[in-house]
Amino acid sequence: MHPPRDVVLLITHSDDFFTVDRVAQSLSKLGAQPFRLDTDKFPSVVQLKMHLGNGSNYNLVYGENSISTEHIEAVWMRRIWQPQMSKDLAPKFQAACTRESLAALEGFWDSLRQARWVDNLQRINAAQNKLRQLRTAQEVGLAIPRTLVTNNAKEAREFFDEVKGKMVAKLLTPLSQSMSGSSFFLYTNAVKEEDLLEAESLRHSPMVFQEQIPKLRELRVVFVDGKLFVGALDASVYAGKTVDWRRASTDDCVWEPHELPSKIAFCLKTFMASFGLVFGAFDFIQTPSGEYVFLEVNPTGEWGMLERDLNYPISNAIAQALLSHGLT
Repeated sequence: MHPPRDVVLLITHSDDFFTVDRVAQSLSKLGAQPFRLDTDKFPSVVQLKMHLGNGSNYNLVYGENSISTEHIEAVWMRRIWQPQMSKDLAPKFQAACTRESLAALEGFWDSLRQARWVDNLQRINAAQNKLRQLRTAQEVGLAIPRTLVTNNAKEAREFFDEVKGKMVAKLLTPLSQSMSGSSFFLYTNAVKEEDLLEAESLRHSPMVFQEQIPKLRELRVVFVDGKLFVGALDASVYAGKTVDWRRASTDDCVWEPHELPSKIAFCLKTFMASFGLVFGAFDFIQTPSGEYVFLEVNPTGEWGMLERDLNYPISNAIAQALLSHGLT
């Protein structure tokens, strides 16, 4: 029996559907063999084995499916979730077992360094720094909001006055589900003057404050190996309810196709090249005057709603990027 060829490992989690399914279908149509790894199922369900000595080789077993690292040609880094520990495991061992499981997975990722990644984990981690994103965006010619990062309450109040009360607050890293209480630990939120009464809580953690940009549209721009897929939302539909479209109701988020000016498209390609990334999901604001303002990029961001609502072939573009052999 000949070993499988062009196996593509899909790194995700057990609650992930649609996007991972669409990419798997596209890979199959292109003649490749997708292999899904739900990271939260290791080590409770997924089994991992590594032999070191005369060379090294990992074997992965998930249900009735198994694969060896020597057959994996490419890797799609969709999501890595924390391992789900068995309820039978004593609480005092949970943290240690989680740590050991993540360390084992890191060894597995390292064994795949010769495969083509979309995208390389080190590059993803570097690109997730929002301050580096803003600096790079400026360097390539994109407009950004006036921004302050501080843990000083006085500085936050002065910036609020500087932008004439039109200010939003956000975090530098993804929100922890355990955070609650202070209005300073939420999604992107408009800051009111009364919120500044809690500004002393900044001594516990710095935050990002930005000038609130007037919105005509909000854009999700998906970049895949040089291709751009752009969805636009009419911001006036939900402007009175939230400043973050991710918190708007589904009925208020009607995606429409949009085309970026060639200058902005060129800036995005330069931006992605500077990080060495194949994939990225950008957030932009288009102002009433027509200016495009960069907010951030998520190197593993969501795009399923654009393929679903606008019939964009994003999954096929990702599959093609995974099967091209120019970059590892």
